[in-house]
Amino acid sequence: MADIIDGKAVSAAVKEQIKEEIAREGLDIGLAVVIVGDDPASRVYVNNKKKACEFCGIKSYEYALPEDATEEELLELIDTLNGDGKVNGILVQLPLPKQLDEKKIIERISPMKDVDAFHESNVGRIMIGNYAFLPCTPAGCMELIRSTGVEVSGKECVVIGRSNIVGKPMAMLLLHENGTVTVCHSRTKDLAEVCRRADILIAAVGRANFVTADMVKEGAVVIDVGINRLENGKLCGDVKFDEVSEKAGYITPVPGGVGPMTIAMLMKNTVMAKRIQTK
Repeated sequence: MADIIDGKAVSAAVKEQIKEEIAREGLDIGLAVVIVGDDPASRVYVNNKKKACEFCGIKSYEYALPEDATEEELLELIDTLNGDGKVNGILVQLPLPKQLDEKKIIERISPMKDVDAFHESNVGRIMIGNYAFLPCTPAGCMELIRSTGVEVSGKECVVIGRSNIVGKPMAMLLLHENGTVTVCHSRTKDLAEVCRRADILIAAVGRANFVTADMVKEGAVVIDVGINRLENGKLCGDVKFDEVSEKAGYITPVPGGVGPMTIAMLMKNTVMAKRIQTK
């Protein structure tokens, strides 16, 4: 039976450390969160980020725009926030309504305030290993792996999913720690066979219960990034938890695994942004 990796506990420890750091140094830090429209899931995420800011001692500024906001309005707001000295980090909650060009919006955020690490220049820095910010979800996954005491160096690591937000940067972070990394996707042949080689398996495919026990190596570390809602309203991950937990060495639950870490790493990035801007 696998040991459960408690994302809530690891996240709480990271936030506690950040809170102490901010208090000790008397840092005055501000995070601007922009939400467009009233998507219920986005509203939950934004509220959770505000709570985390409050706990850590970071000022949070919310900017809520209506669902029909124009691209010009949003870009204008970002320009204002880029020039606002009290704002150290800017986060635009995704997904955005269809009339807004996500790529264009992200590129407008100053790379020094891009605490999601989605800007092209920050993504490029991750590629070469010369980064200030890391995308929050992959960075959170790395913290969870570290919490198990399992060394990444020399391990076979398999990432299922190649998104710009999770899959690709996840592969880079594992590579920077000397893992041997394979990235799988919808066109990967013999996917189950590739996954069975993994000492560390990251599932970020967005399909409920996709990873089954026959795809997992005995004793592997399994990190489940997925969050899916079943017809009965229950949340589940990309990993079939009940059966995989019988075979894995370590596994993250859903909810309570990767999710809390994403917000903790956002707090960490916001502190880093403040340090960069006051050098």
